[in-house]
Amino acid sequence: MTVLLALLLCALPGFAATAAAAPALPAGAECPDGTAPGPPVDESEALRPGQTEPPALPVPDPPVGGPAMGTCGDVVGEGTPAAPAVGVVSYVLADLDTGAVIAARNPHARLRPASLMKTLTGLLVARRLPMDETITGTQEDADQEGTRVGIGPGGQYTIRQVFDSMLMASGNDAAHALAVRLTGSVPATVDLMNTTAHDLGALDTRAATPSGLDGPGMSTSAYDLASIFRVAMREQAFAQATSTTRIPFPGYGANPPFEVVNDNKLLTSGYQGYIGGKTGFTDDARHTFIGAAQRGGHRLVAVLMRGEQRPTPMYEQAAALLDYGFALTDRRPAGTLTDAPAGGDDAQVSVTPEPGTGDSSDGGPASSSGATSSSWGTPLLIVAIVAAAGGLVALRAARR
Repeated sequence: MTVLLALLLCALPGFAATAAAAPALPAGAECPDGTAPGPPVDESEALRPGQTEPPALPVPDPPVGGPAMGTCGDVVGEGTPAAPAVGVVSYVLADLDTGAVIAARNPHARLRPASLMKTLTGLLVARRLPMDETITGTQEDADQEGTRVGIGPGGQYTIRQVFDSMLMASGNDAAHALAVRLTGSVPATVDLMNTTAHDLGALDTRAATPSGLDGPGMSTSAYDLASIFRVAMREQAFAQATSTTRIPFPGYGANPPFEVVNDNKLLTSGYQGYIGGKTGFTDDARHTFIGAAQRGGHRLVAVLMRGEQRPTPMYEQAAALLDYGFALTDRRPAGTLTDAPAGGDDAQVSVTPEPGTGDSSDGGPASSSGATSSSWGTPLLIVAIVAAAGGLVALRAARR
């Protein structure tokens, strides 16, 4: 029956998909059992005087999230059509509410996260800091490497402004300012990030910086990031920041105010039902991406790691996975995301999409990729009966 059901689903319009050949994992991330100790320290992660390379994180046995999460290749639930081809080393497509993993490739492969690590920093800020408090920018904030939103020494900013700019425009200066405010120092915040990741069951994750800039021992996985993002989206401030298109931002000194724009193209392209996400890039991590959307009362997230923008941009690869997930009328999960610690708040945060990104159930515009929303509630019994009937017809034809 399972085989017949799979054949029937694959024959339906819109379900044709070709599994992509998995790209090679980078050195240090090969995963005969789906995981590895993690990327080695290299020239981008210079050790400070007296600092030694962190020991490898243990590899859980059995894999976190279920046996199928230990694979190095592509995986979907039993009887579920193959996911569309995407050109990344690792990805996870999951349901934000149930935690069901719909499809994955190398889900526990330990890779560098780039700025997707800001989702963990953002979770801590959303939980611990008052958004209306004012903080003062420092030269150390302004001197951070990589992408900066434009914090300057002496500038006055609310935590909300700094927090939003960190998640919208990936400001490393913003991440530094918030890390110092969280605990008094960057190393203390990194320790808190690692404790929190462990408490969430994100056992592939080790932060080295609050911004996601490469550092000794830094690693995470698509599986862990999906789990962390799932928990973070329960925080109203986090969900709102990742779904906001643009905000005004204060200047400092002689520098005038300016506008911060969200760099996630799933949002800015008008992807149907977009509710949140994050982008990332470093030379070692390559491109990383999170995108989430809601249709028909269901919220899905796609996490992609170690990809490239050519020939297909990362956000379009994420859109293809999301469209595939929303098109399924029924599926068995391949695994399950970890969740908040016992007693954690499991309440779903409701975020109203901005005009042009509305849920299809609200009459929003069609997806830029042309996908349509479908209900997840088609009874398995009906599908099974149809599949069985098809099998019977085939059997009779074979006997003739």
